[in-house]
Amino acid sequence: MRVVLNVIWLLFAGIWLFLTYLVAAILSFIFIITIPFGIASLRIAFYALWPFGRTVVRKQSAGAGSLIGNILWFVLGGWYLTLMHIVTGVLLCLTVIGIPLGLGNFKMIKVSLMPFGHEIVSTKEAHAIHGAQGHVAIAG
Repeated sequence: MRVVLNVIWLLFAGIWLFLTYLVAAILSFIFIITIPFGIASLRIAFYALWPFGRTVVRKQSAGAGSLIGNILWFVLGGWYLTLMHIVTGVLLCLTVIGIPLGLGNFKMIKVSLMPFGHEIVSTKEAHAIHGAQGHVAIAG
């Protein structure tokens, strides 16, 4: 089922989201100081291509640097990327077949709003990480 959802996602949302994040990455690479934002954009771009079967988890090593990076990310364009996911998600949820795709868009808001201090992992890996720590299992 994940493969079917990912193929449908790729056709209706994934390519467009990938291109948007790719543009954000290229713009970030223009200036040396914003290269970490470009790397974060590329991580999210590849997540946007094939999101089902993967999820976002918080890094245990995240600290003050991640907080500062997330604030700068939000100011410099994270709000735009998050808004893009909200609008795309709502539009996809208007059709029955688009509901899982819209929910996939809403799932990506977390990483598009705060990419630093989070990592994208397979759902199996996330279950193993959170299962070992005694947290609630992650859906995805």
